[in-house]
Amino acid sequence: MPLILNDRIEKTPWDSHVFGIETYEIKTLNQGVMDEVLKAPGHYTIKVHPLSSKKILHDNGFYYCDTLIEPYCSKRKFVKWEDAQADITQKMPLKDLLKISHGSYLHGRFHRDFNIDPKLADVRYDNWLKELYGKGRVLSLIYAGELAGFFAYSGNKILLHALGAKHQGRGLAKFLWSAACDRLFAEGHEEITSSISAINSAALNLYISLGFRFRNSCDVYHRLVT
Repeated sequence: MPLILNDRIEKTPWDSHVFGIETYEIKTLNQGVMDEVLKAPGHYTIKVHPLSSKKILHDNGFYYCDTLIEPYCSKRKFVKWEDAQADITQKMPLKDLLKISHGSYLHGRFHRDFNIDPKLADVRYDNWLKELYGKGRVLSLIYAGELAGFFAYSGNKILLHALGAKHQGRGLAKFLWSAACDRLFAEGHEEITSSISAINSAALNLYISLGFRFRNSCDVYHRLVT
């Protein structure tokens, strides 16, 4: 039976295109919405407050995938790390950025969803990077003249970021992210935000080193209806 879309359930066509099934995000949690979901095949996402009861979700076949938190930092609180070898540019080819992107999001909720092929989850993030690159919203991170990673954003929100394997574990990220965050503040934003998985300790530590704090956590649940 086709799903009746309303302000309680929204389609996510970008995910549907990759996964080859209908995909939705539930905006309102109640039994009436659950009854609608059970009638229509597809993959469903819902984000709920960590302290809210999850009984209705478990009773209706939803399973836990991730906990997200929102890093945020004002221009006044930002801690800038400087290294003369760290730089940013928008001139690197997309194909070089995709080599870094592919396989970099193992903490992501779709990689942790046992009903989703990890290879397709990689494609989802690659497609998102392509879209942002086309909009001029991807900064290439350069260290000592070499491509080290990328930093993708929209407005004042950091959406995707990754560091290539060669440059990991060397303490370079804080210098590269400093240059990228400086760019966002230079665009006139008084605050920068992001969204990361609570289990991504490397990203958490990076944001802390730059002066970010955290707010607005949510638990993410999925359900596959066949």
